[in-house]
Amino acid sequence: MECVNNARTALVTGANKGIGFAIAEGLGSLGFAVAVGARDETRRGEAVARLRAEGIDAFGVALDVTSDESVTAAAASIEKQAGRLDVLVNNAGIAGRFEDGAQDPTTLDLDVARTVLETNVLGVIRVTNAMLPLLRRATAPRIVNMSSNMGSLTLQTGPVMAAYAPSKSMLNSVTAQYARRFADTNIIVNLACPGYVATDFTGFAGERTPEQGAAIALRLATLPDDGPRGGFFDDQGTVAW
Repeated sequence: MECVNNARTALVTGANKGIGFAIAEGLGSLGFAVAVGARDETRRGEAVARLRAEGIDAFGVALDVTSDESVTAAAASIEKQAGRLDVLVNNAGIAGRFEDGAQDPTTLDLDVARTVLETNVLGVIRVTNAMLPLLRRATAPRIVNMSSNMGSLTLQTGPVMAAYAPSKSMLNSVTAQYARRFADTNIIVNLACPGYVATDFTGFAGERTPEQGAAIALRLATLPDDGPRGGFFDDQGTVAW
C-alpha cells in the first residue's frame, strides 16, 4: 500500500469507450493510475486490458452512477486499491431518447427528462460526494465535470433537446456551487466542454476525435494550485454561461 499511495490515482466515470476512454488513456500517459469506472463488466475489462497493453496502470471499478449502492462500493474499492483519489472526472452521461418528440419542450416525455437528470446531474453529485473523503486525502485534488455548450443559456447550440440541454445547464450550476463550497480548500472543480466529438453518443457525426475532446479535461485535471475554479472551458478558452 505504501507504494500505491505514492502514485496519483484518477477515476474516470464512463471510461470504457469514447471520450471517457480517451481521458483515461491521457491521464494514464501522464503517470496516473487510472480507475476505469463503467457499468458493463465486459466492456470495462476490455478497456482496462487496452490501457494495460499501452503500459498504463489501470484497474476496473464497477460503477453505475445512478445507484447509491454501486457508488458506495466503488469508493470502497478505490480506497482499498489506492488509498486516495487525486482526480475525479465525471464523464458518464446520456443524451436520452429523442424520437417522437420526447425532447421537444411542447411534448416532453417527463420520464426521459427524469432519466437524463438522474445520470447527468444526480449521478455527478452522487459520485462526487462519495469520493470526497478520498479526494481530501490528496495534496492537489481536481474534479472535472464533463458538460456541453448545449447547456449554455447564452450560446444555445445544437438541436432542441429539452431534457439533455437543461441537464447540462443544471450541471453547470451545481458545479458552480461546488466551487463556492471548495473556495477555501485545495479542491479545484471545473467544467469541460469537449466539443462535437465523433463517438457513438453523437452517432459518429462529430468532426472531432475522442482524443481532441479529451484534451480540455486533461488540462483541467492537471491544473496548478492557482488555476481557475468553477469555470466552464473548451479548447478555445472560457465558454459563455
